[in-house]
Amino acid sequence: MILEDFSLEGKTALVTGAATGLGKALASGLAEAGATLTLVTRKSPLENIASEIRSLGTTPLCLTADLSIASERERVVLETTEQFGRIDILVNNAGITLRRPAEEFSMDEWSQILELNLNAVFHLCQLAGKQMLKQGSGKIINIASLTSFLGGILVAPYAASKGAVGQLTKALASEWAARGVNVNAIVPGYFHTPMGEPLYNDPLRMPQILQRIPAGDIGVPDQLKGAVVFLASKASDYVHGHLLAVDGGWLAR
Repeated sequence: MILEDFSLEGKTALVTGAATGLGKALASGLAEAGATLTLVTRKSPLENIASEIRSLGTTPLCLTADLSIASERERVVLETTEQFGRIDILVNNAGITLRRPAEEFSMDEWSQILELNLNAVFHLCQLAGKQMLKQGSGKIINIASLTSFLGGILVAPYAASKGAVGQLTKALASEWAARGVNVNAIVPGYFHTPMGEPLYNDPLRMPQILQRIPAGDIGVPDQLKGAVVFLASKASDYVHGHLLAVDGGWLAR
């Protein structure tokens, strides 16, 4: 039955940036489909999402880690494999941005954004990917962005990082598809999240954004659940290197 292909029963998922916003919804969707989770955050409390997941009958592993540090990334993957014996799904959601004119960014700010948004994504893909290749199966889901396709405004380092995440997704898929590991990405459009609030409160930009979205409104994080469950499940076994836009039609405009 086709619905059985969307089940994540018996699967273990590692979700970064899981405490709030998109990450919280992604983790919740995976848990609702039956997955056991490792939830990772840098400083935001995980109790809300952990309590929600426990109510579904499973206890998540909750880890605090600064994923801009290589040893912390290694620890997160190691603790997950020690706790559950395997990693079936990796969702690389953690990320940061700053908004200002390109000429005003310092090189420290550039490096900070690239370290978490790109270097950490590659390293976690590599670490979890080794385990998945050993298992002969796995699903990696990177969180890309509309700026994987478009330049954006006042977010030059973020756009550079997310453009690279799109290409990294395709490169890893090209190498690992024949070895049982699917690597894909979700491309969220404009969603109500703490990261997006400064933009949505901008009286000039907000009307411009809404005018460009065929669906006519900003998305809510729960609207990403279907995409992440699809890409994490057997239903997407022949999907490799794809950047799945969930954007209200923004890129189609």
